[in-house]
Amino acid sequence: MRLDIAARTDTGRRKKVNEDAYGVFREGAPGLRLFQEGALLSVADGLGGHGGGDIASKLAISIVKDMIKEEAPSFTDYGGHVDERDEGPLPVIRSSIQRSNESIFRANQDNRRFEKPMGTTLLAAVIEPKKVYIGNVGDSRCYHLREGEIIAVTEDHSWVDEQVKLGLMSKTEAETDRRRNVVTRCVGTHGDTTVDTYRWHLVPGDMLLLCTDGLVNMVKDEDIQEVFRKYKSAAEISHILIDLANENGGKDNITVIVASISPNPIRMFYLWAHAFLRKHGFSIGWLIFLAFFGAGCGALGYFLRDLLPLLP
Repeated sequence: MRLDIAARTDTGRRKKVNEDAYGVFREGAPGLRLFQEGALLSVADGLGGHGGGDIASKLAISIVKDMIKEEAPSFTDYGGHVDERDEGPLPVIRSSIQRSNESIFRANQDNRRFEKPMGTTLLAAVIEPKKVYIGNVGDSRCYHLREGEIIAVTEDHSWVDEQVKLGLMSKTEAETDRRRNVVTRCVGTHGDTTVDTYRWHLVPGDMLLLCTDGLVNMVKDEDIQEVFRKYKSAAEISHILIDLANENGGKDNITVIVASISPNPIRMFYLWAHAFLRKHGFSIGWLIFLAFFGAGCGALGYFLRDLLPLLP
């Protein structure tokens, strides 16, 4: 299974400390048992104003990483009814996020040096051939894109999102409301938390975006779609999205993970070459010209090598 994955985090323009964390764990990771082909991706956004947000996010990612050492339980049949919430690695994802919650909560109980208990959002995705399994708590978000169109998005656990669902606020109002950073569910501040799980079907060419709200609150969905339509390399998309969030104000830490599912290898080589040349001030046209020029010089040299001994 081919995966083109790029991850990047940035402090942003307003914050002094980056309280975001992320993890990318692929085939070949020590102790891997959870999947044979694929990857585990995770992002966490430490709660600002609670103190120790950076500690909470890093601890959550560390605990999530350990799930790769577990085997996914077999698909369970409950009296003839298959419960899709327990398909594949979903039970492992759910229990891993809950363990993160318990660990951070205990740390808060043991150390009360922060005025508010430290906490974090936590989003984890296991990519396997043809499917991705997701667990989420908080307002970090996962997008599923196909041909530049957003076809699925995880649900945010935020105050403004709940107001939109209740019909008390429009989506446009929610995008500009100063309370949009207030989460209604997170990891670590309470003894228990509820994990939302998702299962999405993948086809070659699909792309996934995992990100913290530092991107979501600075870049509109239509602008995210435009970036994915215009660019195909995961590395280039991740850089452009973070640059765009900073250009729009960069009010929070920004973390993105972009994953391209089974990309065409020829297409990916072209995109890589194009991005490399553009970064260094060249173009594909110049590359082709230089290639032909080099081949011509080589042919001329070979011809002159045989001709020179015949000259008087």
